[in-house]
Amino acid sequence: MSSAPERVELLDNFRLQDAVDIGIVSFLAYSLIELIRGTRAARMLVGLCIIFLIYLSSRLFDLYTLSWILDNFLSSVLLVIVIIFQHDIRRALVQVGSRPFFGSEARLRGQELEDIIRAVVMLASRRIGGLIVIERETGLNEFVEGGITLDAQISKELLVTLFAPGSSVHDGALIVRKGRVTAAGCILPLTTNPNVSKTFGTRHRAAIGVTEESDAVVIVVSEEDGGMSLVVDGRITRDVDAGTLRGTLQKLFVA
Repeated sequence: MSSAPERVELLDNFRLQDAVDIGIVSFLAYSLIELIRGTRAARMLVGLCIIFLIYLSSRLFDLYTLSWILDNFLSSVLLVIVIIFQHDIRRALVQVGSRPFFGSEARLRGQELEDIIRAVVMLASRRIGGLIVIERETGLNEFVEGGITLDAQISKELLVTLFAPGSSVHDGALIVRKGRVTAAGCILPLTTNPNVSKTFGTRHRAAIGVTEESDAVVIVVSEEDGGMSLVVDGRITRDVDAGTLRGTLQKLFVA
């Protein structure tokens, strides 16, 4: 047990830099937990911890063969972590590079926003599936290049026409960038999150997937029930009404 003078000496040696150091490490640890919560990475991290505990046990009980195998595995664990968590590392870097560190150019004028909402409501009333991706700070060029380039002014008529059942780009995503319809018929990555409901179709999974890899905002219209959903940061809000949709988009995009 430490004596009182030793405790006083320890406190005297505690510097402001130590408090800052502890605070930063704690914040990074908390951010990492929040980042991987509810994803495959969380289960993989638990698996790595179990392997490490087995390795310590093999050293403690002199299990030489097991210890040798795990020793070689753990010697390259950094590379293993980068490979396993590459998707989550990419998402974290995207979030670091996004607001509030840089100014935002992702703005919509009031009329552009109203045209999008009116188009979505019309699609929902007719039970026509739709997937509209609105770009923010993270560029979506890799998805734009896989679609049909348009660079057109936003209008309700254009959006409804592009998602009409007879349209060649009906099943793809439409990407809006800086108040312009940039591309249609784009293919998006599907989410691999095991906690996503099995009832979600391809559109909803693609909406979640692209928002996991970027800071885009996605509006989904279900052709099964005409429900409208809003997806931000990999989280989906189902069955939103026009008022909720308008309010959220105004906060995110209207200057």
